[in-house]
This record gives sequence, structure tokens and C-alpha cells, in this order.
Amino acid sequence: MNAYLKSAALVAGFAALAGCAPLVVQSPGGQISPVNAVSQGDDKHLMLFGHDVVSYFTENKHQLGSAAYKSKVGEVTFRFASAENKALFDKEPTKYVPQYGGYCANGLVYSIPWGGNADNFKVIDGKLYIFGGQGSLDAFMLNAKANIELADKYWKTEVAGSNAFIHRTKRTTIARVPHYKSGEQLAAEVRKAKGS
Repeated sequence: MNAYLKSAALVAGFAALAGCAPLVVQSPGGQISPVNAVSQGDDKHLMLFGHDVVSYFTENKHQLGSAAYKSKVGEVTFRFASAENKALFDKEPTKYVPQYGGYCANGLVYSIPWGGNADNFKVIDGKLYIFGGQGSLDAFMLNAKANIELADKYWKTEVAGSNAFIHRTKRTTIARVPHYKSGEQLAAEVRKAKGS
């Protein structure tokens, strides 16, 4: 069986096991796609589990938004903790939209759109980066400039506009990037950098 047929069979198997939700919810098409989103009530593509993206900038913290204050960019819904935060977002949405669709920025260094916890974040040069955990944030910050360059490259050339589930499956099981490092390798680099 050639590599393409194996890939197709693997993707179909994962889709059957995981259900169709990630295929649809995280890949709405339009201006921002794919996205780290969930479906909740009327909000079919709710960014970052409903956390207020403006709070990262104005209060340097994550906080849950309210369904009473929400805006849309294309098919993606954003919730806010206050009318003031909604107004700030509506005035300049591109300033507040997380990089890489809200996926873990460290994952995008390896062209993997995956993860992204609302409470693991960093604002760098006026842009919001979300991470899958403190370890991912620490690893990314070992060389933030180079990692942003790699993540930007993969987002623009491979991930933006793709189906996150299919692309993630390809990059984690079939065709890893040449500079791929496992979580264990990254954790060891972080420990070494911290001197422990």
C-alpha cells in the first residue's frame, strides 16, 4: 500500500474514532481557519473556549467571556467579560485575535495545529500567543524570535486554510518536520536552560 493510501486510511480511522466535531468546529473556513474552537449553544466556532482575548492585553490575564458580550470575525465567535472589552475588539479585531488560530504557538513551530490552553499565554510585540501548557511556553521562550519565524512560516505555507485535524494527523504520524523535537527533548532543553 502506498504512502498516500496509508495516510488516507489513517485519517479516516482517526475521524471515525474521534467523531466529526474537530473536522467541522475547528475548520470553519473564512478569515480565521483553522481555529482552536469549540461548539457551545448557538456559537458553533467559539474561540478559546469562550475566553476574553482582550483581557490578555488589558489585564495581562485570562478570563472567561460572557455570551452577553460577543462578536464574530467571519464564522468565529469571540466572547468578552465586559461591554468595554467588546468595544475594544470591535474597533480593531486583528489586534486581539490570537496568532495561529489560538493553537499552541510551540506546536506551530513543528507545523502541528494542536492544543492551546486559555491560561498559558504570552503577548510578544503586541501579538497574543497561546500555549498548550507551561512546558510549551517555556520551550518556545528559549528562542522566541526563531520560533515565531518558524511558526509564522508553517502557518502561512501549510496550516492556514487547512483542516486542522487532517494536517495535525499528517504532521504527527506521517511527515514530521526535519527539526522536530519531542516533548521530552524540549523539557530537557528547558531544564538545562534553567540550570536544573
